[in-house]
Amino acid sequence: MTFVFAALLIGIVAGLRAMTAPAVVSWAVHLGWLSVGDSWTAFMGWHFTPWIFTGLAVAELVTDKLPTTPSRKLPVPFSARLVSGALCGATVGAAGNMMLVGLVAGIVGAAIGTYGGAWARGRLAAAFGRDFPAAFLEDIVAIGGGLVIVAMPL
Repeated sequence: MTFVFAALLIGIVAGLRAMTAPAVVSWAVHLGWLSVGDSWTAFMGWHFTPWIFTGLAVAELVTDKLPTTPSRKLPVPFSARLVSGALCGATVGAAGNMMLVGLVAGIVGAAIGTYGGAWARGRLAAAFGRDFPAAFLEDIVAIGGGLVIVAMPL
């Protein structure tokens, strides 16, 4: 798996769950799975950063199931997913000295994940007859996929 492909994939995770991707990437940098050197993304591995992103990810996992949560395709949630994808893609790219390419790949992945995830969740929700099981499966894909991406040797 190349760094660019990994950046695209982690961007897709950001499109599914905006805070899960940075939580997973932050833990990967903190634990030494990804080495970003002294790049501007080094803050992702600071001692408190993974905990902050993990708290935000847990909050997102809960609020995503609420009926009042707005669509991920609206401007603000969509923008947050693009920013998250950019940050995570740049961090993964920095591990391979391809930060700018990783940043762009992360943005593209976030757009794919946002629209593809909304489509898949809508189809699953229709099949289940309600949204919660579809949302829960999306959580599993985002968390599991993110972990697989950062745990794979790049």
